[in-house]
Amino acid sequence: MTAHLHALGFDAHDPARQASFWGGVLGRDVVDDPREGVVLVPSDDTEFRIRFLPSEEPKRGPNQMHFDLTSTSLDDQQATVDRALALGARHLDIGQRPEEGHVVLADPEDNEFCVIGPGNNFLADTGRIGALSSDGTQAVGYFWSAALGWPLVWDQDEETAIQSPTGGSKISWGGPPVNPKLGKNRLHLDLAPDGDQQAEVDRLLGLGATMLDIGQGDAGWVVMADPDGNEFCVLASV
Repeated sequence: MTAHLHALGFDAHDPARQASFWGGVLGRDVVDDPREGVVLVPSDDTEFRIRFLPSEEPKRGPNQMHFDLTSTSLDDQQATVDRALALGARHLDIGQRPEEGHVVLADPEDNEFCVIGPGNNFLADTGRIGALSSDGTQAVGYFWSAALGWPLVWDQDEETAIQSPTGGSKISWGGPPVNPKLGKNRLHLDLAPDGDQQAEVDRLLGLGATMLDIGQGDAGWVVMADPDGNEFCVLASV
């Protein structure tokens, strides 16, 4: 038994504004779901939902996870950059070199993301979000491969990546050194169990996850942390 990736939870000071921005960048519809909040709806079954969740937490440093957006051509890359800037993004300098072929931007709440140029072999045959590029250890890549049942598609020099057997976005981890965690992550994974919620929680504990209390009280979901300490949620069984 495994869980499947139901959604990416994205903390925001202004969820509606953030959803509008990312819906415009990604070309996705925004819906206000009474159960899940403001959601970007996937365009096909290889994509995941993005839930924008209200949070007052300040941003304390670079996010542990960011989007790598794909491009079909240089014109397409520039069009994505121009669209993002028009919607409220700004350029960001993190020491990237021009020859790397990607543009680094920040969204209206200063969350970093990259628009990757065409011809990137690692992101070939993915989605518009080519990768959820993450700061993390080799061990955490192994954990998530087992947790989601997604095979490793990269495992070299302590860097790992996984991808669903049906395709779509990859999740990658850059290996050590891992930046220190500065409070709750702004982006986290929401898992939906294929069977009983408690059985899934027990399985994830056996893989190396731990329980977390972030003040969720009697909510129907269970908050856990992966081996690197990153929060994720196991939703109630349907």
